[in-house]
Amino acid sequence: MDRPARWSIPQIEAGLAGRLAQSLGVSLPAARVLAHRGYRDPAAARRYLFPSLEDLHDPYLLLGMSAALQRLQRAIAARENILLYGDYDVDGTTAVVILKKAIQLAGAEASVFIPHRIRDGYGMRPEVIEQAASAGATLLISLDTGIRAAEAVCRARALGMDVIVTDHHLPDAELPPALAVLNPNQPGCGYPEKNLCGAGVAFKLVQALLATLGWPAGKVRLMTESFLKLVAIATVADVVPLTGENRILVKHGLEGLRSVRNPGLRALLEVAGFAPGQAPTAGQVAFRIAPRLNAAGRMADANDIIELLLTEDPQRGAELAARLHSLNRDRQETESEIVRLILDQCLASPVTDRQAALVFAGPDWHRGVVGIVASRLVDRFHRPVFVLDVDPEQGVAQGSGRSVPAFHLLEALESMSELLLRYGGHRQAAGLTLAADRIPEFRERLNAYAAARLAPDDFRAEVEVDACLAFDEITEEVAADVLSMAPFGCGNPVPVFAAFGAEVAGGPWVFKEKHLRVSLRQAGRTLTFKGWNFAERAAQFAPGARLDAAFTLDADDYSRARGYAGWSATLRDARTAS
Repeated sequence: MDRPARWSIPQIEAGLAGRLAQSLGVSLPAARVLAHRGYRDPAAARRYLFPSLEDLHDPYLLLGMSAALQRLQRAIAARENILLYGDYDVDGTTAVVILKKAIQLAGAEASVFIPHRIRDGYGMRPEVIEQAASAGATLLISLDTGIRAAEAVCRARALGMDVIVTDHHLPDAELPPALAVLNPNQPGCGYPEKNLCGAGVAFKLVQALLATLGWPAGKVRLMTESFLKLVAIATVADVVPLTGENRILVKHGLEGLRSVRNPGLRALLEVAGFAPGQAPTAGQVAFRIAPRLNAAGRMADANDIIELLLTEDPQRGAELAARLHSLNRDRQETESEIVRLILDQCLASPVTDRQAALVFAGPDWHRGVVGIVASRLVDRFHRPVFVLDVDPEQGVAQGSGRSVPAFHLLEALESMSELLLRYGGHRQAAGLTLAADRIPEFRERLNAYAAARLAPDDFRAEVEVDACLAFDEITEEVAADVLSMAPFGCGNPVPVFAAFGAEVAGGPWVFKEKHLRVSLRQAGRTLTFKGWNFAERAAQFAPGARLDAAFTLDADDYSRARGYAGWSATLRDARTAS
């Protein structure tokens, strides 16, 4: 049963925003947002507003870095056979490309293995390592995987291979017995940024490696910055918080995408609709670039990503980018069909508060899209969701789950590990394999575990307002200050403002069947808002109705290109004014 969203309105200490505004030279509304988000010290707020590469952490703060780098240097010097073992998503594939290119810059080569999502499944497989050992590999480096691969690491050691694990996922109680483990989340690691993605961890190894090549400082900096384009894409795609060091990596990496020489990456930007010289926002990476990259691993073979990002041939880059574009369309259609099937089930048997977690399963649902489907359903039902593909012939179900902030998905799976054949992940996302005939038991156990930890209010959407903002306070300067807080995404969402007692002054006008525009008047000023997916709420915006509006100020390139303001207002929620 849908309930109105909860609004969280901040209480900001009187005078604090004013002092911040004066010290930083920003508008008062922007200072209110900074204060609400915890940037109350002017120096900390300045670092947030102007993230600098000089503030990147020393890579040697990562536990295991010295051992990893020394072993890698030895392998490069001796031209050993190095195998890079990645994951099939954007994070894993870009991590492989980053390290492979760095090894090439150091004068050596490395081979690559990316598992096939359907054929090989998630994680490191001993049989792949056996094949690599037969081919002469002496050093195995995992990227965005391996932290829970003790069996595979043991097999590599038994075959005479050294292993360096680079990963960011949460470890088991015991680490794999690798020569070195680079993971900020391993016990005893004092690295300040715990939220690096897999490509971010790989970048730290590259950062350390480049500093040893004897290059002039200017060249080291230039080459280090060149890797940030892929690090930024991976960081956004893997939905890790865009705060701290990640904010620095993404801010500079996105700016670097304004000028791209890599033929494959340039072709990818073109099929995603970006003109030369245009730097995508984090949101555009998330919705236009990352899905095309992920489509390879979801619908076909993630090795296409490796080739795309490594090719020097513009024609081949264009061919691969076009293939990813086509695969992404297929992915969208497949995903929409599974969502439709599930929502039809929910119409027949509505979701209630007794269902604290949801498990949906169907035969031959494409395993490559079930994680995205789970995300869509979490947005719809505001509770943890697993979506499983059932193989009737093998009697096995595999799938992915997504969660709400209040619920730790991996801990839930660990509480019922005896039910599962395989599992892994973290707080908000996880994957699993289990016998198909145990799905009802899994559904019951997960629901009971969630019911003990979630309350009915956790099943409601929440609108976290950053600051109150009257319409007459909105100026070009205010909008520019707010937009300077980008990149926006996980951990650093677009600031949400609240205006109270607004009157519907025009519209609503529905467009593209599911969206609407509406004009609201408040504080003597009228603004027109876009409301994405608001068409079904059109009756709420009857002329003359008085509403409280939660809204964002968003960059609007379309408007700017036509000589108007470079921003627009977007509704996030509305409620009847009290």
